[in-house]
Amino acid sequence: MPVISKRTILAVLPAALVAVAAIAPLTAQQAGVDRLPAEVFDVAPPSDRVRGGPGQMKVQARPCRTVPLPETRRRLVDVAVQEWAFFGFRVVDRTEIAERAAAGNVPNGRQGAPGFGGRGGRRRPSFSPEEGARLAASIAGYWAVTPEGSWIVERQNDEWTGPDGTAARWNAPWSAAFISWVMCEGGLGGPNQFQRAIAHHAYIDQAIRARDGRAAQAAFVAYDTGEAAISPGDLLCSSRQPVYRTIAERRRQAGVGARTHCDVVVMVDEGRERILAIGGNVRGIVALKLLRAQRTAGQPLRVVDPDEERPIFAHLKLRAESIGANPLSTSPTMKALGCGGPGRTPALLAAASVAAADLIAARC
Repeated sequence: MPVISKRTILAVLPAALVAVAAIAPLTAQQAGVDRLPAEVFDVAPPSDRVRGGPGQMKVQARPCRTVPLPETRRRLVDVAVQEWAFFGFRVVDRTEIAERAAAGNVPNGRQGAPGFGGRGGRRRPSFSPEEGARLAASIAGYWAVTPEGSWIVERQNDEWTGPDGTAARWNAPWSAAFISWVMCEGGLGGPNQFQRAIAHHAYIDQAIRARDGRAAQAAFVAYDTGEAAISPGDLLCSSRQPVYRTIAERRRQAGVGARTHCDVVVMVDEGRERILAIGGNVRGIVALKLLRAQRTAGQPLRVVDPDEERPIFAHLKLRAESIGANPLSTSPTMKALGCGGPGRTPALLAAASVAAADLIAARC
């Protein structure tokens, strides 16, 4: 998946930041922003769920937060946006992949850039030693809310004491752990509301059961893409092995292991026909994806996914009222940046502005 292009930056950045974007391209790694103090945004950081440093880290049990369901949609978006900021506002533009695939320039909708690691031999580190040390407790904290989190963190200690040190890649993909932590801190504390797990298919299956009337307390209900209106706070899920294209295909294999991935929708950009969603372990980090979408007359906005190998097949809709199309711009993190809060630097503001042209104009 490509990083955001200069053409896209020029299309969406406010005029005052175009020059900044030219000298601070998003291909460069940017420092993350510290999380907001609790008096500004009451979120316990994931690092509070572990103790000890890399190599000696232990999970520290803490309960999940529970808030009334109508309040969770706003909170899920705000929690995800704060983590995106902590990882440095990285953006992955899949809209251009969609355009190129439609023109026949990208086989199977896949982009040919190498990913992290590889088969055979020792895997490359994901982070610099300094960045790995900064992020270690946070990613471990994501794992801490899952049933197998203690075991995975223990195993990661062996990685950290190996030749790569704190730069070592995590021994297991942590995207489902990230979603589980967002739900835990976002207010869906009970497993009957959200099944926290180390694999996305556990809660996808829960949402399918809810669709079938067999999980009345589940917070999410599964739909095929385009079947229901997408709202911030919902989840969009893709499959890899096996490849699913509908929830019916997954329903037939419910309970069987599968490689899937889900992201939290944080904005529905009707004007540019795209969906913005934040996920964990996206190219090894927490990143924001720009997804192309389209509207058919009389139908909800639908994600256009050119990736035949990892198609978006499920829309998990939160059972809560919509909070509008663009809660991203008014999230506590973006308001703090726009109002001159901690970490307000031109490079970070430029990165944030790629997501939506009016982020900096959010009222303080």
